[in-house]
Amino acid sequence: MKPGYLIPVYNHGSTTGPLVEKLLKQRDLPVILVDDGSDGETKGCLADIARTFPQVALVTLEKNRGKGAALCAGIERGRELALTHLLQIDADGQHDPQRAVFFLTESAKHPEAVICGFPVFDGSAPRGRVKGRRIANVWTRIMTLSGNIPDALCGFRVYPVESLWSLIRRRPPDSRMGVDIELLVRLSWMGLPLIFHPVPVVYPPGGISHFRLVRDNIRISLVFFRLFWGMLFRLPVLIYRRFHPPGGNP
Repeated sequence: MKPGYLIPVYNHGSTTGPLVEKLLKQRDLPVILVDDGSDGETKGCLADIARTFPQVALVTLEKNRGKGAALCAGIERGRELALTHLLQIDADGQHDPQRAVFFLTESAKHPEAVICGFPVFDGSAPRGRVKGRRIANVWTRIMTLSGNIPDALCGFRVYPVESLWSLIRRRPPDSRMGVDIELLVRLSWMGLPLIFHPVPVVYPPGGISHFRLVRDNIRISLVFFRLFWGMLFRLPVLIYRRFHPPGGNP
């Protein structure tokens, strides 16, 4: 097993450097930074990070293409570096990097699985965002006919690189905020185990969020629309899995 870190970055120059330092203190592993068409200030910060830490591989997208596109570019670079697993973490400082070692340890125990973060919010979380997640999570359970996905939106995960690469090569996921949902649903359809563990999530004062309420909710709705038709096509298999889970009770 050869793991690494994957951090999509869009105009989070001030928070990415401290995040990389904290992760490397946890475990000294390769770090893939994907610059998703950031502004000049962030590009300068990322260049400084890459010069300071030889573990960092910097991937640059000339134009902003969205989180999904950045994630796919990072997975491709991970394959080039012969990494087997990548821990995805957002660059905005919302996720607790102290959980990285635990998640990577769990991934080593279950290398075929996706080790997923279940967000534990503090009082800083916007109430509307929390309610919106609940609705999205209900739809996710419908699309998979499974009650085993408590959260499909948390971007703190360890992916098996080859499994994810085979998926995105066949069908590129949503290029923006719907990517976390789409990948988890499709990986579940593929039969990959999904194992969830809590991760503290905060919304720091002055933090930069690129989530746009109307635009991104529309995109997420379109992702669910596409997934609905995929769910209908797979319905017999999903029903069978629902009542005949591997090694367990329905």
